[in-house]
Amino acid sequence: MQTLELLTKADLAQFKIQLLKEIEKLLDEKMTVIPNTNNSDVEWIRSKVARQFMNISAGTLQNLRITGKIQFKKVLGSYYYNFPDLKNLFENGKA
Repeated sequence: MQTLELLTKADLAQFKIQLLKEIEKLLDEKMTVIPNTNNSDVEWIRSKVARQFMNISAGTLQNLRITGKIQFKKVLGSYYYNFPDLKNLFENGKA
């Protein structure tokens, strides 16, 4: 014989919070992975990934952006950088 379990609104609210936290965690993990340098599918990467890839500080990345050495886009307060530009700059040692 099966027992009937009731769900309350509080149970659903708690599930919603847990689900959103797990989704956010997965997205953060996905966005912090440094792309494979042989992979040409990735065109734009976030600031954190760009800094990790080039092993530079936020100030150095900002300087590269201001001086026009790399292409960037600002979307909702976050900067995205053109990965092929970063890759070329890193390989040529001009950073």
